[in-house]
Amino acid sequence: MQRFFNLILLVFFLTACAGAKPTPTPAPVPPTATATTVPTATLTPLPTDTPTPDTSPTATAIRTPPALPPVFKTTVLNPLDTPHTYIANTCQYLQDKWNSKNSTPGTVVMPIMFHSITEGSVTNNNQTSANVFHALMQALLDNGFQAINMTQMVDFMEHNAKIPARSVLLIADDRHQRQFFDMFFRPYWEQNHWQVVNAWISAKDTPQDWWDQNAALETEGWVDHQAHGVVHNIPMGPGTGDAYATSELQGSIDAFKKYFNKTPIAIIWPGGLFTHGATLIARQLGYRLGFTSTPRGPSMFNWVPLTDNADPARPYWPQDGYVNDPLLVLPRYWDTDAIKHLNAVMQIGDAATAYAQANKSTELEYYDIVCAPKLGLLP
Repeated sequence: MQRFFNLILLVFFLTACAGAKPTPTPAPVPPTATATTVPTATLTPLPTDTPTPDTSPTATAIRTPPALPPVFKTTVLNPLDTPHTYIANTCQYLQDKWNSKNSTPGTVVMPIMFHSITEGSVTNNNQTSANVFHALMQALLDNGFQAINMTQMVDFMEHNAKIPARSVLLIADDRHQRQFFDMFFRPYWEQNHWQVVNAWISAKDTPQDWWDQNAALETEGWVDHQAHGVVHNIPMGPGTGDAYATSELQGSIDAFKKYFNKTPIAIIWPGGLFTHGATLIARQLGYRLGFTSTPRGPSMFNWVPLTDNADPARPYWPQDGYVNDPLLVLPRYWDTDAIKHLNAVMQIGDAATAYAQANKSTELEYYDIVCAPKLGLLP
């Protein structure tokens, strides 16, 4: 009975299994995708219409230098006494002219020649009275002039070195002894520090005492000796020849080295006379300045009044422009009437200053275009 019952349960179970639908196996779940960070694309801006800078070499704009102004002229002087220049290098001239460390344009020098000063009566044309001398010196002081020595004069004329805007060069001709300088010029040295030039004749018959006196003055520093020939009473003028000029010029150099321990840098032409050959020899021997006795006018940097033509109104004044070396034929005023020319000298200096300032921008532009690439900017 029990067996029969177990059989019935087995049949029932098998029938139930056969009739049931099989339960579908769940599909495998795919793995969850891990989000991968995709690089964000950076937007590159599109080129615009604005042009990019050109880094290739570009041509420098060409600047045209302006025309330089003509040489300053004045109507104050005699029409035949015209300015002569002597610096050929335009760039060097402009650099020296506008260098702020140098003399201002329009600086003027008045060389004055003294021969004999007397406290008594005037007995010849080369003499001036002590009263006239002191009046001249006071007028120079009152009008702002300052005395310079020959070294300063050379440096100014050659390079526009700094000197007072109104300068005077006092030159006493003809081998004066110490007493002459102590009596007339020492007070101006002591009060105003004014030096004086002694145009010294190196004559072979000069007493040793005279050499000693002047050597002492040279050492004291206020009397500056410069050459005035050897024979002296025979000037180095037409007809004397180059050999004679050489002996006069070299003779002065030799004597100065022996007695003054210096070499002269200026020749004060005896009698104010010279020849073209004499100026060439002077230049070869190392003289840097020369002075005549013709009062044509004052001198400025690269500006010397000379004449190229004979003047019937002044037949005894030699022509000087033809030598083509203005620095060796500089004019000098006479002490007898120099005071009358003070206003003219000052007018020329003032007018030259105004003329230079009016043309300054033009000259500086020229220098910047033409000269600066060679010489550099102005100091």
